[in-house]
Amino acid sequence: MKLSKEDRIRIIEKSSRQVGPSVFWSTVIIIASFLPVFLLTGQEGKLFGPLAWTKTFILVVDAVVAITLTPVLISFFLKGKFKEESANPINRGLEKVYGPILKWCLKWRKTTLGVNILALAVSIPMLFSLGTEFMPPLDEGSILFMPVTLPDISNAEAKRILQVQDKIIKSVPEVESVLGKAGRASTATDNSPISMIETIIMLKPESEWREGITKQDIIQELDAKLQIPGVVNGWTQPIINRINMLATGIRTDVGVKVYGQNLDSIAAVSEKVRTALNGIPGVNDLYVEPITGGKYLEIDINREALGRYGLTVDDVNMIVESALGGTPIGNTIEGRERFSINVRLAQEYRNSVERIGRIPIQTSSAGTVPLSSVATVRFTDGPPMINSENAQLRGAVLFNVRDRDLGSTVQEAIEKINTEVTGIPDGYYLEWSGQWENQVRANNTLKIIIPLVLVIILLILYFSFKSMKEALINLGTIPFALIGGVYIVYFYGVNLSVAVAVGFIALFGLAMETSMLMIVYLNEAMQQLVAIKGNSSDTITKQDIRDYVFMGAAKRLRPKIMTVSVSLFGLVPVLWATGVGSDIMLPIVLPLIGGVFTSSIHILLVTPVVFEMTKEYELRKHGKLEIYDVKH
Repeated sequence: MKLSKEDRIRIIEKSSRQVGPSVFWSTVIIIASFLPVFLLTGQEGKLFGPLAWTKTFILVVDAVVAITLTPVLISFFLKGKFKEESANPINRGLEKVYGPILKWCLKWRKTTLGVNILALAVSIPMLFSLGTEFMPPLDEGSILFMPVTLPDISNAEAKRILQVQDKIIKSVPEVESVLGKAGRASTATDNSPISMIETIIMLKPESEWREGITKQDIIQELDAKLQIPGVVNGWTQPIINRINMLATGIRTDVGVKVYGQNLDSIAAVSEKVRTALNGIPGVNDLYVEPITGGKYLEIDINREALGRYGLTVDDVNMIVESALGGTPIGNTIEGRERFSINVRLAQEYRNSVERIGRIPIQTSSAGTVPLSSVATVRFTDGPPMINSENAQLRGAVLFNVRDRDLGSTVQEAIEKINTEVTGIPDGYYLEWSGQWENQVRANNTLKIIIPLVLVIILLILYFSFKSMKEALINLGTIPFALIGGVYIVYFYGVNLSVAVAVGFIALFGLAMETSMLMIVYLNEAMQQLVAIKGNSSDTITKQDIRDYVFMGAAKRLRPKIMTVSVSLFGLVPVLWATGVGSDIMLPIVLPLIGGVFTSSIHILLVTPVVFEMTKEYELRKHGKLEIYDVKH
């Protein structure tokens, strides 16, 4: 069939007016559905914010192009002879499959609706049985080993343990290199005590690993080999460890902060919490942040003895400072660098209480006397480190979660602590922190924003169709889109997280896009029915409604299938993605793939059924059909 230029332009204009507004409004709905992502804060906001902004800018340009440039381009490129839609063999094949199924669904409407409602009912307990976590664990390609030992450990012993650990770690075939450190650098930004060791383990490429072994297997093997008395092992990853420490002050996945006014009482409460947490499935690397047990060198000056020797307190303090701490005597210059020169006693003269007591002090009347003659030198116990938050002293019970989802682990831990940890003094309280703190914050935001987004989508649909019934028919696609998302997430064994929530949020808009196209074509079919038979119950029968609903659904099958296929074909390759970042992408994409699939089935088979039942109700109650101007 060959058309004249005027006919071709007229048809393009009519088609653009017909589907253009729906495409535009569906794009607006997709943008609106991403509103919760914009309102996320903290780590999740920084991670998914760029995704939301990028998608929004693309969709804004897409909406403008769809209603302005696209019709012009069509007028340029759609020329020559045009074939009938049925001439396409793929389209014919799809119609041969789709037509009989749709006729069966229109004939057995209650059964069709019942099957869909049953699938939805089954998905609800599946949804609530899923584990929960803040973010899916991102494989950084390396391991951070953070063991903690006794707070009064000596430098020499910490060095020995570090060397032994590094040697054991390097013996595992998958380890490429290992570098450990104890204590902290000369900076106030890292308050690590000498008892906390940090070891970064770089792994070889997975192609060089033993067959069948995973990163989790490597961690378990290393943990079994590194069981050193007095050392509590901790396993994490470098990046997420720094994020946790900066965001919450907790260096493990989860921590129970204990607040109070007395360090000894905080230590007692912390020990009760640790006892309650011990043995809970999923709780690993459990230990109490050291609050007591530190050793301090105390030099108690005897003022009466000072008077006998003619010394002052400052005289003794200066000797102690010079002998033990060091006294700066000058600077050395090497190029542009300057280094302070300090002088103090050699290690062998200050490595025990007895030798410190023999440090000589020059007097004016009695010659040289030892430090022990004017002061008592001894070790005393004290806190290895004093932590405070919100003007209160703070201790912490720390643990990582492995082999179980974070949500159920913490919920069980909360219940057990509430039951077993009793007798907490007045003014002392517990606070959950770490990844759990982030998860609670994100969940509270999503609980408020997602219902608001659904209301916004409903209003956009209403303004698009000028009918609340049409808007509700479209909105009904969302729960049935969730069916596929829940099923695929469940069978993949993925926990609910912010990433999965972002995937479901993106699914809302995609489901609406195809649904709006279906409603547009069904309304067009009703207009054709009214134009031929008039708008009266005397001239229109139930069979007429069914025939034209079938025509509106089946004769415009290709654009609907194309809309779905573009989404699926663009997302499916992510299922086989590997490397850093795929851990985050998979939970986002899974709800989209499953949801687009089931929402398409609902739109193609159930929406025509609901639409037909709605039109029959209108004809029976009002004696005519309510016709909506789909061209706007």
